[in-house]
Amino acid sequence: MAQGPNGDSYKKSALTENELKRWSHLDLEKDSIPGMSIDRIYSELIKGKKGKKIIVGVVDSGVDIDHDDLKSKIWTNTKEIPDNGIDDDKNGYVDDVHGWNFLGNSNNETLEMTRIVKKGDDGSPEYLLAKAEYDKKYQKLLDNKNQIDAIYKANKVMGDFLQKEDFTIEDVKNVTSTDEEVVKSKAALEKIGVAGKTLLNNIAKFKDNVYDQLNYNLNTQFNGREVVGDNPNDINDTNYGNNIVYGPDKKEALHGTHVAGIIAQVRGNNVGGDGVYDNVEIMSVRAVPNGDEYDKDIALAIRYAVDNGAKVINASFGKNYSPNKQWVYDAIKYAESKDVLIVHAAGNDSKDIDVEPNFPNDSDDKVTEFANNVITVGALNFENGTKLVANFSNYGKNNVDVYAPGVKIYATTPNNEYQYLQGTSMASPNVAGVAAMIRSYYPNLTAQQVKGILMESGTTISEDVVVGGNKNDKRPFNSLSKSGKIVNGYKAMELAKKMSKKSKKKSKNKTLKG
Repeated sequence: MAQGPNGDSYKKSALTENELKRWSHLDLEKDSIPGMSIDRIYSELIKGKKGKKIIVGVVDSGVDIDHDDLKSKIWTNTKEIPDNGIDDDKNGYVDDVHGWNFLGNSNNETLEMTRIVKKGDDGSPEYLLAKAEYDKKYQKLLDNKNQIDAIYKANKVMGDFLQKEDFTIEDVKNVTSTDEEVVKSKAALEKIGVAGKTLLNNIAKFKDNVYDQLNYNLNTQFNGREVVGDNPNDINDTNYGNNIVYGPDKKEALHGTHVAGIIAQVRGNNVGGDGVYDNVEIMSVRAVPNGDEYDKDIALAIRYAVDNGAKVINASFGKNYSPNKQWVYDAIKYAESKDVLIVHAAGNDSKDIDVEPNFPNDSDDKVTEFANNVITVGALNFENGTKLVANFSNYGKNNVDVYAPGVKIYATTPNNEYQYLQGTSMASPNVAGVAAMIRSYYPNLTAQQVKGILMESGTTISEDVVVGGNKNDKRPFNSLSKSGKIVNGYKAMELAKKMSKKSKKKSKNKTLKG
């Protein structure tokens, strides 16, 4: 083991498969892996103890509530009689047994900047900024599409010439022809170094991503909201959506199902991964499409989760523009008034969000927080040293609060499957799981106190790390967030215990004096 500037042992060898699947639960001191020390909590702090069940609202793309590793952890609204077509609990949502789907049968959506551009030039700085960004992004995608189309054409020409459905790069190298198209295709494929079905498989995801963005996210003629049937610019138009919390197609609920699994997938069953905390109920609130979420949906989703008992809300989403941000701000403040903690992903644009836009947030001016119940999370890599921060993670001394594991996180995906995914979207639920654990064992602590505990108890890292994936940009890790720390669940639980006792003692003394 090599030693870091902080005296920490660094794991030099590659992680084993089992270590990689569980690295976020391991311990920097014991395992030399920058996890959150979750396993130590179970073996040393809460063994044989039982906390209070906590509802965690997952505002996301939907959750596969039938997944074998999640179905025992899904919230059920006991005030609602299933499938009777009546709003039994009179909360405004009919048959909302496991949550609510604010997107209805919609899935693909435009980006917020596309919506701004579509409205036309109103002379505002926001329009000019959105238009410039839109044009740049659209042109880049168009260039990518042309490149993909050229590769597909070259591959088809070669397949037709060889009269094979599949072929190798060696087959291509052996081709002799005077046909101009075949010669051009041969040169193109040799330059790529792979051909046939292998080539198409290699670029399939990239192709789908580019085409999806052009067809939906940046298409000013596309209206993904039409199928929902509401007015997204009217916060009072609330009679929309349905109770199918995974949406019209389970496979589209991949992101939300993964997030839910990080928090709550069954521990110790030797299937898939392990959740951070096992005494929770996941409330699925579908509000995040394949594109940018609407401010109205997010505001109503937060309020729904709060009103139905969530004590922690995970918010693994974000965007650069927020025309109706005040609706979301008001919802955050409403959650604050009801003592609900919101755990938010910092974003995956490798940018400084003390300077660059990033919504939602808890500080309209990027300096003063208007609420004390939001904790914003950056993403860690499983490698120590200069690569500690995920190359995609946003950062900000004032607007990112802590860091947590977010690279190659293994968790549930729809239809009883599991995947490694990465993003600050994965770091956020890791923290939400620890927050739920604290609130479970120490329910007298407030959301503000839990946020403070997570920030204060973390492990301080002072060495230089690569920022934004730019190897020439190295800065002290503790300059990239407000706390300068990585979340340590073990230390957080220890601090929570102390604070809880102190809080109870104060309360008791106050009662005696009264």
